[in-house]
Amino acid sequence: MSQLPSARPTVLVTGGARRLGAVLCQTFAQAGWEVLCHYQYSVEAALELQQQLAVVGTPITLYQADLADADERQAMMQAIAQAHGPLRALVNNASLFDADGGDDFPLPQAREQLEVNLLAPLDLARQMAAMHPADAVDACVAIHVLDQKVYNLNPDYFSYSISKLALERAVELQAQALAPRARICGVAPGLMLVSGPQSATNFAAASRANLLRRPLDPIHVAQSCLFLASNPAITGTTLCVDNGQHLVPLPRDIMFVVDELLQPHLTPIP
Repeated sequence: MSQLPSARPTVLVTGGARRLGAVLCQTFAQAGWEVLCHYQYSVEAALELQQQLAVVGTPITLYQADLADADERQAMMQAIAQAHGPLRALVNNASLFDADGGDDFPLPQAREQLEVNLLAPLDLARQMAAMHPADAVDACVAIHVLDQKVYNLNPDYFSYSISKLALERAVELQAQALAPRARICGVAPGLMLVSGPQSATNFAAASRANLLRRPLDPIHVAQSCLFLASNPAITGTTLCVDNGQHLVPLPRDIMFVVDELLQPHLTPIP
């Protein structure tokens, strides 16, 4: 049985159970949005986040799906439309971050990263737009979470970088294609959290390899997404939220060069 749509605007956060996704869910919930938290494998983290937010009076609803599977994406969006009505916002936060290189990228792994990091965000955004009349104006907004790497290229994490580069270009194209009913925006964060095989020591130095010489707080990325979701005049553009990391070019991923190249020069500014 379907439920009556909430009077609050509804947002779907993909990969919302952990890390930046959890901060996004908390930020939108605290701002009065009805939050739908997608997860794939992180069921325990999703349930824990749901319980934490319920205690403080900001409940969220959980949805499980494999974003690499087009049928599961469609089933999730249909369930959401039936239970909550048309989405007002979508934050495409979920991504795969697997190490490979331009001379050595296993094709199955590369295809999966392209499916999850590129095709799934574009597909979910068009499905959200289709929930609204074609002549609607600013009925919904999709925010694609990118990476400062799209403005600061190096060949590490090759397939991941390719997928994010394509998604960054698609921000403009999809904004044109889905206007006027949908706005499409991007956010390009810098290094926020320990990633992949990175050690805590490496992160402590690498997180200061930016113009402001300080770690990036995920809350600032989440607040930027909330701003883009709430501002009706912004579409087809990407906002860098990275303490200026994209303006510090490096020949390789920061994790691989921090000890030998940067650590002696990264004295934090008080």
